[in-house]
Amino acid sequence: MSYVPRLKEEYKDKVIKALTEEFSYENVMQVPKLTKIVISRGVGAAVADKKLIDHAVDELSTITGQKAVSTISKKDVASFKLRKGMPIGAKVTLRGDRMYEFLDRLITASLPRVRDFNGIKATGFDGRGNYNLGITEQIIFPEINIDKVNKISGMDITFVTTAPTDKEAKSLLTELGLPFKKN
Repeated sequence: MSYVPRLKEEYKDKVIKALTEEFSYENVMQVPKLTKIVISRGVGAAVADKKLIDHAVDELSTITGQKAVSTISKKDVASFKLRKGMPIGAKVTLRGDRMYEFLDRLITASLPRVRDFNGIKATGFDGRGNYNLGITEQIIFPEINIDKVNKISGMDITFVTTAPTDKEAKSLLTELGLPFKKN
């Protein structure tokens, strides 16, 4: 028997039932699901130092277990000394088992390491069922060795769901275990 991530099994066993009861879906295919997680990181100082992009790609690859890619600028911005085609960030898109594994590690190991943590804000929804979460320090991930970090910086994590509304997406992410703040 092959390995199935814990959250994937939990989604099939518990989350589908809970969401069907809450929103009274007629079909199992109507139940929203998490399609991908995109972790991105802008490195503005990379205009002066190209090695910072390599560090960002390496850190994202270490955190996610999947090779990250550098992102390039689409236009020239003279005030930032930025040329079209220069690398200015890094990103990685997770799907399938790796996505569920990353979400599990984020919920159980990384978010509790944030100082003065009392939940994540529920205001990061975009109106189409997707959620954006900003993290200020990459050292909350246990995979990162603090001694080898050259600069503490943050990253954005985007959860893309098939939910048509923000309310359904929030219920899905809450059932999966994301600790939203209580209002």
